[in-house]
Amino acid sequence: MAAPRSWVLWSFCCRGRSRLLPGCRLPGLRSSWPRGPLGARPLSQEKRATGTHFGFETVSEEEKGGKVYQVFESVAKKYDVMNDMMSLGIHRVWKDLLLWKMRPFPGTQLLDVAGGTGDIAFRFLNYVQAQHQRKEKRQLRAQQNLSWEEIAKKYQNEEDSLGGSHVMVCDINKEMLKIGKQKARAQGYKAGLAWVLGDAEELPFDDDKFDVYTIAFGIRNVTHIDRALQEAHRVLKPGGRFLCLEFSQVNNPLVSRLYDVYSFQVIPVLGEVIAGDWKSYQYLVESIRQFPSQEEFKEMIEDAGFQKVTYENLTSGIVAIHSGFKL
Repeated sequence: MAAPRSWVLWSFCCRGRSRLLPGCRLPGLRSSWPRGPLGARPLSQEKRATGTHFGFETVSEEEKGGKVYQVFESVAKKYDVMNDMMSLGIHRVWKDLLLWKMRPFPGTQLLDVAGGTGDIAFRFLNYVQAQHQRKEKRQLRAQQNLSWEEIAKKYQNEEDSLGGSHVMVCDINKEMLKIGKQKARAQGYKAGLAWVLGDAEELPFDDDKFDVYTIAFGIRNVTHIDRALQEAHRVLKPGGRFLCLEFSQVNNPLVSRLYDVYSFQVIPVLGEVIAGDWKSYQYLVESIRQFPSQEEFKEMIEDAGFQKVTYENLTSGIVAIHSGFKL
């Protein structure tokens, strides 16, 4: 049910590697891909020896990529159910707020990174389609002399229903992309949507390509956050916008204590009961505590070249939306 270009991209992704076939170059994709599996591109001996965190555990930078991949490969099938259980469904409101803050218009080209299950992409398509339909209705009211055939033709053109908008979902994990594709088919999404396997630290896209870059609950799992931010800046068009939805530091002492108890004593148990995976959800909880504070992350975004960087706390700072512009 995917659009032709989406199908082509997915056919490459299913190989489980980030390389294109020799001599083949898809529109908008860079030809210089890493020469190894995603998450394991060659690093110097010095960088391989550098330690980083995997939750509360210290591992090598090279090892972290593989461990994070295994976590999301393990949780992919129960990812949506666990999100609902862990957040009591509030994650849906947080994602809605991200779209309302974005306010995309018909024609917007969106890159959603670490978006394998499609939650942000589907919201984006719904939003721009609703915007475009309202615009079409205003135009029809202004053109009362159109025939019924012309009116019907306007509403039957599915590609045109998005006003030229398009979303590219990029994720490093093929299992997460697989779940997203299944959801898209089940919910009838096909136009304006494409999927590609790619690394947030080395995106397979040309410079100045997208109007908006989003990453929701994904950037804390990246080994080098600074590289991911630099890549976000590179692929955005001048005037483009960066939006990140991520867990953050709770600013209410009472909520913070309750949140800690729930995170460390309840969420891993839910992971074991529902998904049969205690360790993966223990890591996800620990990774939240290792993520920089709102102000620290704001500075990192500014260091990557973004301007007019702001953030908004949601639910007492349990999550925050950071926003910046490439000017």
